[in-house]
Amino acid sequence: MNVTAGQVLNGSALLTANGILPERVIQAMFAAGEISADAPPVTGQIQPASLDLRLGKEAYRVRASFLPGPDIQVAARLEQMKLHTVDLSEGAVLETGCVYIVPLQESLALAPDISATANPKSSTGRLDVFTRVITDNGLAFDTIPAGYTGPLYAEISPLTFPILVRSGSRLSQIRFRRGQSLIPDAELEEVHKAHTLMSGGNERIGNGVQLSIDLEGTGPDSLIGYRAKQHSGLIDVDVVGAQDVLDFWEPIYRRQRAELILDPDAFYILVSQEAVHVPPDFAAEMVPFDPLVGEFRVHYAGFFDPGFGHASAGGVGSRAVLEVRSHDVPFIVEHGQTIGRLVYEHMAERPATLYGEGIGSNYQGQALKLSKHFKAPA
Repeated sequence: MNVTAGQVLNGSALLTANGILPERVIQAMFAAGEISADAPPVTGQIQPASLDLRLGKEAYRVRASFLPGPDIQVAARLEQMKLHTVDLSEGAVLETGCVYIVPLQESLALAPDISATANPKSSTGRLDVFTRVITDNGLAFDTIPAGYTGPLYAEISPLTFPILVRSGSRLSQIRFRRGQSLIPDAELEEVHKAHTLMSGGNERIGNGVQLSIDLEGTGPDSLIGYRAKQHSGLIDVDVVGAQDVLDFWEPIYRRQRAELILDPDAFYILVSQEAVHVPPDFAAEMVPFDPLVGEFRVHYAGFFDPGFGHASAGGVGSRAVLEVRSHDVPFIVEHGQTIGRLVYEHMAERPATLYGEGIGSNYQGQALKLSKHFKAPA
């Protein structure tokens, strides 16, 4: 029997519930051809509620970012926009200040009731690599309409550090959903009462779970975050724990008032006051740019898988790391100021494995933490 995303056995019943599709369904989508790829999925590529997307064999340096628009294929626009081709088969450097389009190994043939959303992976966002997924006939970045059939492309623009990538590198992830899954505030209040979605800090719900910034600091020197250094070295996105923190980052310590002026030319890694919890039956996403909280972008990598911060998965006290870049003008933030929002969605089914349960999750139980590419503090 061929099992599709629209027909997945859930015991003796069919999985027809609305919500984010779990890893079991993503595996079935590969088997049914709703997701196809140049090579079978590799270990760790399918997460509890998302799929990592792999770079293909070539990258195209283009003059500018673009959306293809109605009735236009990305490949056709590339012929008009590309400057040169970069071979990724043996690895290649993507330079800061440049825009690249990379065909991804995965392509889709979605069922009419299945749509998808893409985001940079956490490690990608923490390197200040601006990455978005585009589709043929696309009207919006990172948005795959229900029933889409066709290839996927990644737009990649390293903003602070040059990066070394290769065919198979995973910078983006995709999440599939059926129907309406977003949880309104009234229901979210009840979920919070039952499962404690955030603890510490302000503990406010309004258009999702509101997160505030921790500028009090931790440790004897009151470390509050990191500011990226300009003109630093090269980072291989596939190598873990190889780089010295001080070669790439300037630690920021609290001085007198618990506040920080964001320079519009700088990139910061900061952390929320609140410890975040995503229960097993839910998934969450950080709103990347929110004019309600200020003129800055607070998060590139938006997905929080089921089990993030969940006690039984080793996540007690998992705070949200904030990737912050101010827009246009200097902007001052103070300790406890609302700096972002987490919106929650229902899972269509509880995943068999939670974030942090022996699947190579790098950020379970985190506080202030840089990407996995940097050596742990001594």
